[in-house]
Amino acid sequence: MNAKISFRDVVKTYPMKDGTFTALDHVSLDIADREFVTVVGPSGCGKSTLMSMAAGLVEASAGETLVDGKPVTGPGPDRGVIFQQYALFPWLTVRKNVEFGLKLMELPAEERRRRAERAIELVGLSDFADALPKTLSGGMKQRCAIARAYAVNPQVLLMDEPFGALDALTRVQLQDQLLDTWSQDQRTVMFITHDVDEAVYLASRVIVMAARPGRIQRIIDVDLPYPRTEEMRLSPEFGRIRNEVWHAVYHQAPASSAA
Repeated sequence: MNAKISFRDVVKTYPMKDGTFTALDHVSLDIADREFVTVVGPSGCGKSTLMSMAAGLVEASAGETLVDGKPVTGPGPDRGVIFQQYALFPWLTVRKNVEFGLKLMELPAEERRRRAERAIELVGLSDFADALPKTLSGGMKQRCAIARAYAVNPQVLLMDEPFGALDALTRVQLQDQLLDTWSQDQRTVMFITHDVDEAVYLASRVIVMAARPGRIQRIIDVDLPYPRTEEMRLSPEFGRIRNEVWHAVYHQAPASSAA
C-alpha cells in the first residue's frame, strides 16, 4: 500500500495534577493515497487528537506522523481541515469565504475567482455564491466550508464530524454529495464520526478506536462497491458490516485501570 498518511507509534500525553493523561497510546496506522477512511470510537478515544496530528495542529509526545513520507511539522495547504463548526466569516459572501485561503496564498484575483467558482459548483452552491452565511441553512454553510477546503486543492481532506450538527436528511444528502465529489477528485480522506451508519456508508475501511488510553481496537474492511446508493444502505451486507462495527465500538472491554 502506498501510504499517504502514516502514524508511527504515536503517543499523546497531557500533564495533570496527579500525573499524566494518555490520550493516544502507541497508535500506528497507514492510510493509502486516495483512500477514504472513517474513524469511530467512544468519546475520549483520541479520534480528534489523531486527526489533529495529521493536520499539524497537535504535536505527538512520542512517535511521528508522516504525510507523503515526510514528518508533519505544522499545518500546510496540502491538508484541508473541516470541523463541525463552519467557521465562516459572517460578513463575507460564499464566494469571498471560499476565496479567503486563496488570498492568503497570494494568488491573482482571476485565479482565485476561477478556483472558488469551481469549488462552489462542486458542492452545489453556485446559485448562492453571492449570499451571506446568515441566509444559508446549516447544510449549506457546511458545504461552503467544504468548498473553502477544496479551493486550495489539498491532497488530503481531514474531516472532524463535519455533519454531526445537521438533521438526518441533510446529513444523508451531504454524505452522497461528498462521495460524489470524492469520486471525481480522489483525494485522501480521513473522516471522524460518532455515527456507525455514516462510517460504513462512506469508507473503504473503518478504524475502530478504544478509549483510555486511545488505541486502535479493530480495522474493518467495507467490501461494498462505489458508488454507494440508498439501496445499499438497506442491503444485508451493509447491515452485517454495520453490526460488526457497532459491536466493535460499543462492546469493548473495560479500560485498563493503569491508563
